[in-house]
Amino acid sequence: MGDFKIGRRSLLAGSGAILSVMASGVRVQAQESVTALPDYVSWKDADALIVHSNSTIEMERSAFGTSAFTPEDRLYVRNNVAPPPASILDDRDAWEVSIDGVAEPRSLTLAELKTMGITTVAMVLQCSGNGRAYFEHEPSGTPWQVGAAGCVMWTGVPLRVVVDALGGVAEGMEYVTGTGGETLPEGLDPLTLLVERSVPLDALDDILLAWELNGEPISLAHGGPLRMVVPGFTGVNSVKYVTKVAMTAEQSPALIQQTRYRLQPVGEEGGPDHPSVWQMSVKSWITGPLDATQAGRVQVTGVAFGGTTNVASVEVSADDGQTWSTAEFIGPDLGKFAWRPFVAQMDLQPGMYRLVSRATDADGNQQPEQTEPNDPGYNHNGWRAPGIEIEVA
Repeated sequence: MGDFKIGRRSLLAGSGAILSVMASGVRVQAQESVTALPDYVSWKDADALIVHSNSTIEMERSAFGTSAFTPEDRLYVRNNVAPPPASILDDRDAWEVSIDGVAEPRSLTLAELKTMGITTVAMVLQCSGNGRAYFEHEPSGTPWQVGAAGCVMWTGVPLRVVVDALGGVAEGMEYVTGTGGETLPEGLDPLTLLVERSVPLDALDDILLAWELNGEPISLAHGGPLRMVVPGFTGVNSVKYVTKVAMTAEQSPALIQQTRYRLQPVGEEGGPDHPSVWQMSVKSWITGPLDATQAGRVQVTGVAFGGTTNVASVEVSADDGQTWSTAEFIGPDLGKFAWRPFVAQMDLQPGMYRLVSRATDADGNQQPEQTEPNDPGYNHNGWRAPGIEIEVA
């Protein structure tokens, strides 16, 4: 078989150093990773994480394992603005969120929300930039590989239940807009930093106002005491520290909605005319083996998901996509928004192999070999670039 080359992440001394990494023949840029966890996530498992910055922390590929769920102490972190003070968690039930764009607008405390209904949803939480390191045009921003994602359980009240209790959606509304409660610096136009995201009203029936993550109160790092969770959409749309949820006729005027998180062509500035980063697409990647292994029966594992629909099947290749074998899912099906761990048993003789996986969703959409590039490096779901080279002895 041919020679397939993939480099390992390396570090350069000095703050803010830039380095080049060769990954499956594609040159990408990566910023220096640092080692210390910020104070607000000091409780996390440092050995399972790559700290890019205080607000961008990635899970090591080796930390995924074969479980359907991602422990919170390994879950990636991405904040667009510094988190609020931890004191907002002192009295969680007193937290208030205003509901607007309904027949009877009002504010509700978290304690009141807990009396209105409760459900749990398993879903993939994935940063919009997960896989950015694999784009050939070297987009700016954190060079996430595959670790800016996890599969977690959110518990809360369905937003539809709250909206119906307040008389239903007001006429003419087309979006659900969530506003975050981060503290913004004084002296700046709030719209430049405000974390406020709008998603189509069609998502209303799936959205949760969540107060638990994996059965525990949501930590500050992940949006506690209350987060607006939008299953099937990229993580930026699940607004942390949510203080307002409004049904709106227009998308938020905040720059994070109007010009950022847009899928503009390479070399162009983002704007309202470009598609917004909303729903996720079908995707998979290999989680093991990641290093040398012994010849014979090899268990090739990974995770796969469909975004807004069920993942239907996964194929695995040990020769960089020249031939494919069908993988089997591991564990229970937790719903269309969750991922499915998978395994393919392969007989491998001594030599070099390049492992890749390719998923297909229930609608017949299959992972492409490469993702069409966009300037910010969002929504990467190509199967070739995230492949892993292993040596079988």
